[in-house]
Amino acid sequence: MIATAPSGDTHAPPGWWARLPPAAGSAVMATGIVSVGLHLVGRPVLSGILLVVAAAGWALLATAFALTFLRDRKRWAANADTPPALTAVAATAVLGTRLSLLGWQGVAAALLAVAAAAWPGLLAAVLRHWHHHMPGAAFLVCVATEGLAVLSGTLALAHHGTWLIWPSLVAFVLGIGLYVAALTRFDLRQVTTGPGDHWIAGGALAICALAATKLTGWPSWTGAAHTALRTTTLVLLALDLAWYLVLFTAEIRHPRLHYNIRRWATVFPLGMTAVATLSTSTAAHIAWLRPLGQALLWIAVAAWLLTAALLVADTARRREASPGNASVG
Repeated sequence: MIATAPSGDTHAPPGWWARLPPAAGSAVMATGIVSVGLHLVGRPVLSGILLVVAAAGWALLATAFALTFLRDRKRWAANADTPPALTAVAATAVLGTRLSLLGWQGVAAALLAVAAAAWPGLLAAVLRHWHHHMPGAAFLVCVATEGLAVLSGTLALAHHGTWLIWPSLVAFVLGIGLYVAALTRFDLRQVTTGPGDHWIAGGALAICALAATKLTGWPSWTGAAHTALRTTTLVLLALDLAWYLVLFTAEIRHPRLHYNIRRWATVFPLGMTAVATLSTSTAAHIAWLRPLGQALLWIAVAAWLLTAALLVADTARRREASPGNASVG
């Protein structure tokens, strides 16, 4: 029985807030990271538009998260046990990172506090229900953790709490450990059959590389520490690009053209790989990576537009098919 149903009405449909699946957070993640990429290549208008869309999406999902917690605790608990619940943490971190780049350090710090508060409980709930042969969403344990590392490092580099570089380092190392753990449970058949979230297998490495660029750019770490971090960044980016090629090839050989909400979890790794490549170019002083990152970014933009168009078409089709919209006679 739905907790919000009126007394005596056991068949009342759930509110809009209960119908939003946890995986919807990947749309905010995808939109936010593409906005970051457009900012890095000097496209402020396009970046700003996507930032507004990401912020509006985040506010909508935050409202749904709160209402579900208050009105339907059983549904909320069931959702919190699944890996997509961690998109709440990752989306908050991505949005905070974009706002930090905009100069809104106080708001970004507040979002970091929100994400950090939600992270341990959601992570523990997800890990308790892990099993073998999992979909790509399993890698969200890494993505959410590295999201905290990226936002902490971004704020530290912006001189808004320089002590945050140490939590960034801890989250970075922990995130890599969680990636390895997720990889051992990932069902490799998802590469050819997954509905979209299988791309997170590569995207998780991209956000690891992005976090590493923040650490590499920390001015107090020089000599061997800087060299180790720079090398780690390059290795992570290389592994991510290798995954990118494998997944892209699999998409061509085994096309999956219908809309699925988990397709936003494809757009996010595409955007994250582009941002990681652009950021590595700057942090590691490798000029030729920048044009590669720009090319990857426009692929991500195209994927975002296509996925958004498919979402609109799918929504319109569902409304037309709804019994309430059937024409009279």
